[in-house]
Amino acid sequence: MTTMVNQLEYLKETASQTAGPYVHIGLAPKQAGFDIFENNFGSVLAGPRTKGERIRVEGRVFDGSGTPLRDVLIEIWQANAAGKYNHPADRQKKPIDKTFRGWGRGCSDFKTGIWAFDTIKPGSVMGRNNRPMAPHISFWIVARGINVGLSTRMYFSDEQVANGKDPVLNLIEWEVRRKTLIATREERKGQVVYRFDINIQGPDETVFFDI
Repeated sequence: MTTMVNQLEYLKETASQTAGPYVHIGLAPKQAGFDIFENNFGSVLAGPRTKGERIRVEGRVFDGSGTPLRDVLIEIWQANAAGKYNHPADRQKKPIDKTFRGWGRGCSDFKTGIWAFDTIKPGSVMGRNNRPMAPHISFWIVARGINVGLSTRMYFSDEQVANGKDPVLNLIEWEVRRKTLIATREERKGQVVYRFDINIQGPDETVFFDI
């Protein structure tokens, strides 16, 4: 046992590696030009019969210098319009929408850096101690230069009352930091679009969660 401990003292830490630039080949091969999976996970979460307000969520991910990253992979996870997750761990007595997957995977455009998801606006979910959470979408971001996937949330600019009472948002002390989690609503040719840019570093760095 003593010999093993002495040997471990001389072992060096294995070098880490970031997620890119080949992350797309394994996780989103179709966008990288490889048609190898029968079912490709995509950025469209809602089907024709899915209940709720149809929305498009889009944005770009910027590094510390303000340069948009063009090889980002993003996964989102959200409740349905009734505020129910399509997962056994969600014990809320709310209806499940079988036409809504509630999970999506998308990549930024290789030229513009823009990523987008077509989904529905989620309902309010009950959090710990039966405290309601404002409607939100959870994000997971990986890209070249990021050693560990980054987790954050996106809230909606037109849910000011609910946002003001959200237990997670209220953990963020400074209002200017809370604003980094608020997506701006706009309409384009009759389509509702929420713009949500993510800043990895810099003065406008997005709030990320240690989960």
